[in-house]
Amino acid sequence: MHGSFFLTHFLDQTFGGIEASAFQSIVGLSASDAAQQAAGVNNALALELLVVGGMIVFFLIVRMTLSVERPNPAQQVAEMVGEFTGGLGEQIIGHGYERYQAFVTCIFLFVLLNNLVGLIPGVPPPTVSPWVPLGLALPTFIYYNYQGFREQGFIGYLKHFCGPIWWMAWLLLPIELVSHLARIMSLTIRLYANMYASDMVTLGFFSLIPIGVPAIFLGLHAFVSVIQAFVFMLLTMIYISLATTHEH
Repeated sequence: MHGSFFLTHFLDQTFGGIEASAFQSIVGLSASDAAQQAAGVNNALALELLVVGGMIVFFLIVRMTLSVERPNPAQQVAEMVGEFTGGLGEQIIGHGYERYQAFVTCIFLFVLLNNLVGLIPGVPPPTVSPWVPLGLALPTFIYYNYQGFREQGFIGYLKHFCGPIWWMAWLLLPIELVSHLARIMSLTIRLYANMYASDMVTLGFFSLIPIGVPAIFLGLHAFVSVIQAFVFMLLTMIYISLATTHEH
């Protein structure tokens, strides 16, 4: 069991009172009951906020120091990431991929950085908590369905769920709905299970042989982190492509 980090304790002390006050005013609990009901800030949430803050600072630096003649290292990294996600988006989504590039890029970077946090000894990556992958899968599910309705209209998008043969719609509609809902579980379990297993293996070898050998498994953890971030982004692009493609 990992103890609370300083950042977690600081955020809990700072915002815990706000949550307790909300329970008091909205639910009508007493001060003691409200303090017990308040969930507080855990390590995973604190690390997620740290990653988000780091991403915001990075992109602000890139935005304020843009230069055509003398691009700085931060701008070069941002351009490399943009070219990578843009090239992949053009191949998978096709024409008009630029509309979705910002979302899939943020998903990729957020998952990647949260995974790589686990390279710090004694710090579990936030993605080993099932609520974090679920919190990424749900907005992804909502986003690609929203884009499907936006691109094709309400009736046009619903036709995707009914199949190409109208008289088979009664059978295909429930199957398609279950299939789409299962994507939430698929995205969640794939990311959570792989990162949890990688973290446990790394932690186990650190406990048994703390010098030398764990470096190999840190490298493996970094590889798994990159692959899982890439797969999450890739599936997001595929879902967007399927939702926004017009049938002819």
